Amino acid sequence: MSEERKKILCVEDDHETAGLIAEELVDRGYEVFVARDGREGLAAILKNDPDLVLSDISMPGMSGFELLERVTALAPRFRHMPFVFLTALTDRNNELKGRQLGADDYVTKPIDFDMLETILQARLAGVSRNEKWPKLIDLNDREVETLTWAARGKTSAEIAKILGLTKRTVDFHIDNARIKLGASNRIQAAIKAASGNLIDP
Repeated sequence: MSEERKKILCVEDDHETAGLIAEELVDRGYEVFVARDGREGLAAILKNDPDLVLSDISMPGMSGFELLERVTALAPRFRHMPFVFLTALTDRNNELKGRQLGADDYVTKPIDFDMLETILQARLAGVSRNEKWPKLIDLNDREVETLTWAARGKTSAEIAKILGLTKRTVDFHIDNARIKLGASNRIQAAIKAASGNLIDP
């Protein structure tokens, strides 16, 4: 069993909570690393190559959201590393943001460790971020079509000619797709959609 212990990185700025999580997970057979904020977390990910990251959201320096964005930018190296948010923030907007960024799960405090272990086991069993994520993003046919052509390097005017639409309509669909994907521009949207198998560039 010792050779098969899965490595969990816990990114948590509250020392007491981090200690409690680490102790509980070690008792359940995991190897646990602890980082105190997002920057430490990123360094630990690069150094230890964990099997799964369990991260708080509200932290000084670099938030959990920013950490996930940085990890996603390092793809494909960490493409299949599950990322689970652990937070006291229970409002829907935070959960939506976390899921749009590609989080695999969302665990709220106080922690139910039996529930947490069930989630960890499911994620470690191979449900990668990029397999789960597309199911949460609902692009319509026009959005997929326009974004696919954008990913192939076509301008809005060229896409409009190909699809028999106006340039304004093409921009509208690409912009909608960009918002759904939580991307800041069309290139980032195309990359996210391609990495999540939403389009086939």
